[in-house]
Amino acid sequence: MSALIDAPQADAAEIRSAMEYYARREWTDGLPVVPVTESYLAEFLASTSSGPDEVLFTMPHLNRRLTVRLAAINAAMAGCLPEYFPVVLAAWEAVAKEPYPKRGIWQSTTGTAPLLIVNGPVRGRIGLNSRGNVFGSGFRANATIGRAIRLTAINAFGLRPHQLDQATQATLGKYSACIAENEEESPWEPLHAEHGFDPSSSSVTAMVFRSCMHIEARHTGRPEQLALDLANSIRRTGSLIHEASSALAVLGPEHAALFGEAGWSKDDVRRFIFDNAVNSRAELAAVGKDALSRHTRWRLPAGHPDAIPDQASASDTPDRVPALKTPSSIEVMVAGANNAGVSTIIETFGMRGDTPSIAQVKDLDV
Repeated sequence: MSALIDAPQADAAEIRSAMEYYARREWTDGLPVVPVTESYLAEFLASTSSGPDEVLFTMPHLNRRLTVRLAAINAAMAGCLPEYFPVVLAAWEAVAKEPYPKRGIWQSTTGTAPLLIVNGPVRGRIGLNSRGNVFGSGFRANATIGRAIRLTAINAFGLRPHQLDQATQATLGKYSACIAENEEESPWEPLHAEHGFDPSSSSVTAMVFRSCMHIEARHTGRPEQLALDLANSIRRTGSLIHEASSALAVLGPEHAALFGEAGWSKDDVRRFIFDNAVNSRAELAAVGKDALSRHTRWRLPAGHPDAIPDQASASDTPDRVPALKTPSSIEVMVAGANNAGVSTIIETFGMRGDTPSIAQVKDLDV
């Protein structure tokens, strides 16, 4: 990929011509991209001590790899400012720790996408939104950092729809999915500190997600009722592909405060959700998901020739089937505005008790 132009005095017509050239070469996500000059690329590379040929990420099954230079070109095309680039690099470092993208999950018919969560002082330094409209538009850093990952997936790895990307319907997050945690209005330690990082450091957590589910709960001041709403949202049968699911609970500050004022810790929230995110055997049988495939471990009807019993069948309560493997299958964070009882359940892929993939943001002052 050679997406660079040399047009220091380019007028509007030349810029439009360059944008159309990029589009004809299929170097876009469907939206216009920023033409990149060698001098502008140099500003991105100057923000890191990593060399331009350093390899950030590989997809062995595609025999392709990502270098710092390619990541910088795509970050610039996405509309990032050079000062965002250390966050983009941390995002790729976190993605590289995830096992699933290497196995082709970004190409899946399920339509998964990368989700980035940013913690620490860098949020304020580059203007990342953690409050109102956190999943929406209006903030350049959120929009372009997330978009940089998608453009790179297209241009470095060839993951274009109808070609190597085989998503049946996909998710809107495939354009961009980057949020910051609202640490200031959380009753708990932030996500990165919970997993061993210095709270004063900046970091990026990478997850693979399938969909987001809006939770509207303005009716109660009881933590048990709110947590049951979250549990019922996670256990819904339409999301049960494998034996167990995993989720990220993005609590609005009002809901987080309700739990915090009741003395609930994050572990208390997780434990309650785990204990109550349970389906009956009859509920699963009604939708043909009461057994597992012996080959894929995906859910299917008990009468299927490939069917084997799930783990719950051998327990003391075979008619109660947990939707989650362990309480740690649920991550909890806070984001959004403190103006309504609204939260989001994000269905994640593969975090069934695994430690999330987190990388520290480096070279901010280079």
